[in-house]
Amino acid sequence: MGFATEFREFALKGNVMDLAIGVIIGAAFGRIIDSIVKDLIMPVIGVFFSADFSNLYIPLGGEVPKGLPLEEARNLGPVFAWGNFITVLINFIILAFVIFLMVRAINKMRRKKENKADAIQAPENTLQEKLLMEIRDSLSKR
Repeated sequence: MGFATEFREFALKGNVMDLAIGVIIGAAFGRIIDSIVKDLIMPVIGVFFSADFSNLYIPLGGEVPKGLPLEEARNLGPVFAWGNFITVLINFIILAFVIFLMVRAINKMRRKKENKADAIQAPENTLQEKLLMEIRDSLSKR
């Protein structure tokens, strides 16, 4: 089997395609969460604390003056960008929570489907079947 044939077989397997779709949707979803945090949540938190968290930092070098935007400060020297870290941390917590809710919903649907399948597979015995089983059991005891 040639390399190209082997690769095509691998790439067209269901799990690989599902993974590719998941990665693409996850990247897009990550951008949405990033926008929610940067554009909606952090400005409200910034107003509450009277600060723009994305520009909160501590200069680690003497040549970095305070009050510059973070990107300009990074160009001048090392900075401890703790405000940016808080923004990214909130972004992660929200994304992890949303993924947890999605996995929880999927697991709930799976359990419901399994319970439904179990109910379908195990029909209740009729009265005649129950009587026949009792007769069989009593005959086998003799």
